Amino acid sequence: MQALDRKLLRDFRRLWAQALAIALVLACGVAIFITSFGMYRALEETRIAYYERNRFADVFSDARRAPLSLAREIETIEGVWAVETRVSGAAILDIPGRSKSAVGRILSIPTSGRFSLNVPLLRSGHVPDPETTDQVLVNEPFAQANGFQIGDVFAANLNGQKRPLTITGTVLSPEFIYTIGPGGLMPDNEGYGIIWMPEDAVAAAFDMAGAFNHVSLKLRADARAETVVSSLDNLLEPYGGLDAYDRSQQQSDAFIDAEIKQLRSTSIILPPVFFGITAFLVNMVIGRIIALERSEIGLLKAIGYSNFDICLHYLLLAGLIAVVGIVIGWGVGSWLSQSLARLYADFFNFPFLIYRVSYDAYIISGIIGVATAAVGAIRSVLNAARLAPAVAMSPPAPPKYKRNTLDHALLALRLSQPTMMIFRNLMRWPVRSALTTLGLSLAVSILVAATFFDDSLDTIVDTAFYQSNRQDAVLTFTDEMHESVLEDVRRLPGVLQAESKQYYPATLRNGHLSKRIAIESSRPNPDLSRVIDSDGRVVNPPANGIMLSDRLASELNVRAGDTIAVDFLSGRRESHKIMVAGTVTQYLGLGAYMDMDGLSALFRQKPRIGIVNVTLDENQTDNFHAALKEAPNLAGTTMMTETRQSFLDTIRQNVIIMTTIYVIVATLITVGVAYNGARIQLSERARELASLRILGFTRGEVSFILMGETMILALLAQPLGWLIGVEIARLMTNGFTSDLYTIPLILKPATFSFASLVVLSAALVATLVVRRRLDRLDLVAVMKTRE
Repeated sequence: MQALDRKLLRDFRRLWAQALAIALVLACGVAIFITSFGMYRALEETRIAYYERNRFADVFSDARRAPLSLAREIETIEGVWAVETRVSGAAILDIPGRSKSAVGRILSIPTSGRFSLNVPLLRSGHVPDPETTDQVLVNEPFAQANGFQIGDVFAANLNGQKRPLTITGTVLSPEFIYTIGPGGLMPDNEGYGIIWMPEDAVAAAFDMAGAFNHVSLKLRADARAETVVSSLDNLLEPYGGLDAYDRSQQQSDAFIDAEIKQLRSTSIILPPVFFGITAFLVNMVIGRIIALERSEIGLLKAIGYSNFDICLHYLLLAGLIAVVGIVIGWGVGSWLSQSLARLYADFFNFPFLIYRVSYDAYIISGIIGVATAAVGAIRSVLNAARLAPAVAMSPPAPPKYKRNTLDHALLALRLSQPTMMIFRNLMRWPVRSALTTLGLSLAVSILVAATFFDDSLDTIVDTAFYQSNRQDAVLTFTDEMHESVLEDVRRLPGVLQAESKQYYPATLRNGHLSKRIAIESSRPNPDLSRVIDSDGRVVNPPANGIMLSDRLASELNVRAGDTIAVDFLSGRRESHKIMVAGTVTQYLGLGAYMDMDGLSALFRQKPRIGIVNVTLDENQTDNFHAALKEAPNLAGTTMMTETRQSFLDTIRQNVIIMTTIYVIVATLITVGVAYNGARIQLSERARELASLRILGFTRGEVSFILMGETMILALLAQPLGWLIGVEIARLMTNGFTSDLYTIPLILKPATFSFASLVVLSAALVATLVVRRRLDRLDLVAVMKTRE
């Protein structure tokens, strides 16, 4: 081992605490990169493999009633590889031991028993006999949530006829990875299930013998989905076909895709913050080491070491710090990404998980980590290499001091002598002070960007559940009903209020831009389901216009006063030009709203309804559900009270986990910056502080000088950290926005207070750790050191 190599290891061992503080900051960046990238790749590859193995379709469409013979014509569409038709319906379920009603989506099993597309994966039991009418498969999460075993029986209200159904097996389907019932916001595995029945039984139950009402298509690799969708729409139009849609608009896949995009955004936005702080810390430490070893550098050059040897020596020291951080980051990131990927796989009901973080993720993060350390050290290293031996072995020229405006201002304030010493030292090294402030501000920004979610989710919950949707339950009917059905609903046990609503599937077009959406129509001044604008005011759609959510208006590039084309996909299936009356802020989904009377006049018919919102007497809830189990023409019921609580529980748990992680991360950043800054300050001012002790200054006064500089910089970092945090939060909200939801940028004073409190506390603890070294200073030995 060469002499410089032994010196390198001794220096690294001597600086282990500072090196570890820097390495942990770098490890945070590497770990977040590996975690986000690993989870993203795991979910993406698992999804792709699952879809391929179980032949998940590419295009879907619903119809009212199409003949089975039409399937042959659909197969002839250019680009279509496979076609599968089926009968689909909804049913109210009566589950033994459950007082509340549940909702089931009934799907037909091909007569052959073999699926061409969307193949369910059998998890237990066996496929029902095609000749039976009372045997079913159910999705595994529904079975687990209700404690079902093979052979258990439950009842279903099939098109007004209540029938017992026997479970023969449980399955998972690529079509229902993320399963949300009608009107739901979160998966409710206990109250919503997917049920597969033999085709003949389903067709008989829903009067679909010789017909189908849903079709799935698998496309060839070179096919264009837009062309196939258009051709499929033309074929299904005479049979009440709704607009066909591709996989990106399929509910389950859309939710998963939104989550994957969030992970991708996180891997892009956050790691650069940690890499930047690492570069700054390495610059601080290496710069100070070179300053302290100036004479040694001159001696090394004098005995024959080249500039390259000197550069390489200090770069290797920075590299060792980077290697420690990278290894820690790899380990923590691999563990976190694998653990969280398993949680995601369970939450999304994947039957398997392909976890394979490719080597390129480790290589990229490792290269970035080493490059970060090199960038931080390079300036100081080059300065050391430029020193001539004679100059390096001589003490550096003392800095020139000159009074400036700030000095006069400090004198005018009549500050104490220790306070004057703090401010003068800050002004003596303005660049270092600015960089330390920046490093601490980034710790503040991380917390602001992470904890604003809590305030934003409070706003979403308040708007979606307490201002907009205030009903206790939503009843969905199989067909459009006359408004007189409201009186029947009001007579159900426990119903206090009942309000009508209807959704009309439609395609909104503005030139080449289009969006498939469900237009919501209701009576003016509803009390239970209301449209709320960004100021919290209730808004009523005008009688002769349409109101859009702001994100939908942005996607269509329209604003108030513009006219859009609306192609209605149900009822009379007409196209109309309708003026955009205004826009409203909506956090969940994309919304379009029209007045019920105005829309009925457009269709030249009396108002029809498909949904009734109700409030309930809590003491009559069981009787209410018992009546629903016997009600005809009812396709489903959504209990908003349960949906609200499920949403809150899930969100709160996620927020607590995320906040805890980012508090730890911000603390590591703060400790890394504050500890290294205080250590460097102590090494630079040890002689000065020892002199003050000899002159009679107390330990408290000397400690105040040491700690005061770091704490003042930490205070100055707060406003800058708030501003940077706001910008990072804005980037995150933009990256997380999708058609399914958007996260509003809501920042309350408590968010900034919490971030500042955590960073200031961590900075104080770090400086207190360094301050303990003052008590162990050998005053005589320190005074003997050369200035």
